[in-house]
Amino acid sequence: MTAAAHTAADEDTVPVLEVGGTHVTAALVTADGHIPTSIRQELNSQAQAADILDTIAGAARHIGAPAGARWGVAVPGPFDCARGVGLFRGMGKFESLHGVDVAAGLRARIQPAPAWLCFLNDADAFALGEYHDGAATGHKRALCLTLGTGVGSTFLEEGHPLTQGHNVPPEGRVHRLTVDGLPLEEVVSRQAIRDRYAQTAALHQKHAAPDVREIMAAARGGDAAACDAVGHCFGALGRALAPWLSRFGPQVIVVGGSMAASLDVLGPALLAGLSEDGRHVPPLRPAQRPDQAPLVGAAYWARATATEQQPVAP
Repeated sequence: MTAAAHTAADEDTVPVLEVGGTHVTAALVTADGHIPTSIRQELNSQAQAADILDTIAGAARHIGAPAGARWGVAVPGPFDCARGVGLFRGMGKFESLHGVDVAAGLRARIQPAPAWLCFLNDADAFALGEYHDGAATGHKRALCLTLGTGVGSTFLEEGHPLTQGHNVPPEGRVHRLTVDGLPLEEVVSRQAIRDRYAQTAALHQKHAAPDVREIMAAARGGDAAACDAVGHCFGALGRALAPWLSRFGPQVIVVGGSMAASLDVLGPALLAGLSEDGRHVPPLRPAQRPDQAPLVGAAYWARATATEQQPVAP
């Protein structure tokens, strides 16, 4: 969707930013989850800090947000959302933002100046969006997964992300789990799927493996190496999640991210891993608003936290 002029002053409309590894989206979101204005721009996560902040703020300036607005900002982790500081060391993206006061940098750049910025993890933003207007709506407990470069997760209880307690993994993040003695994302991730395919197909060089989209398409067509890669990786994800499913007891599992379009292919392997020990598995549902849910969730977060935060000087 291209940017459009924002002509009507609507106090229930919240400006938001969604920052990804290759893009930034700025949008206005109404109280009922409608998005009348949005703009998406390319973002180089390998750039210098000032250039990254300039790009993000540049997108923000195009949506016609009013001065003194409260913004919702969905960001990838690791990120100190309370302080607005990046913690990206060793992540291969946004390294230049490690230790940087992103909140201050954006407040100084966004025009007209915001009153405050409410940061939240991008997986949580997706989950909140699907809870308030999507596949998780009406469910007391939902596990929301984002499958892309890695695995994002949010354990939602009555619309609140759980980050501690015995019923969820550390910080509520499944990427902190291990499976078969390895960190989860060494077994299931974009790179792990490609590596497994290259191994099974006896490719001499791993980088020669097709990307995940092509592997999923090949598996859909019955290609043996592709089917093995999908079955191995997503079966492992299911086995890693299974104990937490028993503890948390979600009523639905919502899948988003770039791989959600291949849920017909990866879903059976994921379900097989989840139910390996005869566990009851809740319905597996694709996200209803895969692209817009993070924007809706970020807007909800800004509204929900407005009474808890004091305005900050631009």
